[in-house]
Amino acid sequence: MADFLTLGEPMVVFAADDLDQDLTTATHFTKFLAGAELNVAVGISRLNHTSHYVSAVGNDPFGTYISRAMQADNIQTTDLSVDPKHWTGFYLKQKVSHGDPATYYFRKNSAAANLTTEAIDAIDLSQIKLAHLSGIYAALSSQSLSTLNYLIDRLHEKRVPISFDPNLRPSLWADESTMIQVTNEIAKQAQLVLPGIKEGKILIDSDDPEQIADFYLNQSEVTQAVVIKLGPAGAYIKTRDGINETVSGFPVDHVVDTVGAGDGFAVGVLSGLLDQLPLAEATQRGCAVGALAVQSAGDSTGYPTRTQLKEFLATYQKEITQ
Repeated sequence: MADFLTLGEPMVVFAADDLDQDLTTATHFTKFLAGAELNVAVGISRLNHTSHYVSAVGNDPFGTYISRAMQADNIQTTDLSVDPKHWTGFYLKQKVSHGDPATYYFRKNSAAANLTTEAIDAIDLSQIKLAHLSGIYAALSSQSLSTLNYLIDRLHEKRVPISFDPNLRPSLWADESTMIQVTNEIAKQAQLVLPGIKEGKILIDSDDPEQIADFYLNQSEVTQAVVIKLGPAGAYIKTRDGINETVSGFPVDHVVDTVGAGDGFAVGVLSGLLDQLPLAEATQRGCAVGALAVQSAGDSTGYPTRTQLKEFLATYQKEITQ
């Protein structure tokens, strides 16, 4: 049985091989697995936890590719259904020498966006120790939002802790005010909230880490901890029981692709919590996985195994002590 569960939209990404070419002129692409929540499931599995992914794909080549890729990564597909009436989403991603790559999505009315609450009833939550949710899935459709909220209710009934990453995608929402209101409402249901510093500016009109943390701790008694991604600077932690500190990031000499770094951060934090590490140590692991993630072209291809993570951390510790 799985000890980790997430719900999201699985996708295929075609990542451009042509450096610094606009997506309209790039002609060579490589296909990878994608989707924010699926990225997290991949990373959790690589760190030797049993990962369970809930979603739907279309009866199409992309859906088959995703199912096979998940099985290769040892992700449980028991609740990955095939929807013959809707398609599997995909997107294009630019390759850049610096900064964030341009992306273009083809995902409206996907199979995942039409997943019903009946699919949630079928999930066995008896062994789940931690669930991770994202604001992306909430934004896909009114149906996906209903399904997400239904899963939250079931997780609360079973006393399964929830982590929530806002993962803002303004283009998926009808307007910014709806995005802010719905995202913050979902955050109220999570024991752990994982916003980025730029997301804080949008969601609560502040880029001060402590103010962001205080907002989420104060808006709900459910929320016990807030970990704010600060990019290369690391992460800021504040908890209801008194932790208040900043964890440093890891230097990266060459950034290949920033997409998937935030999901990699979640992988490190959540796997650390599943390993019963203190939150600060789990957050350091999150910074490490994020640093490894940006050094590969695929959204999740840079996520490490336990051995690779241990070697990365040992190398870094050796460098700072020399």
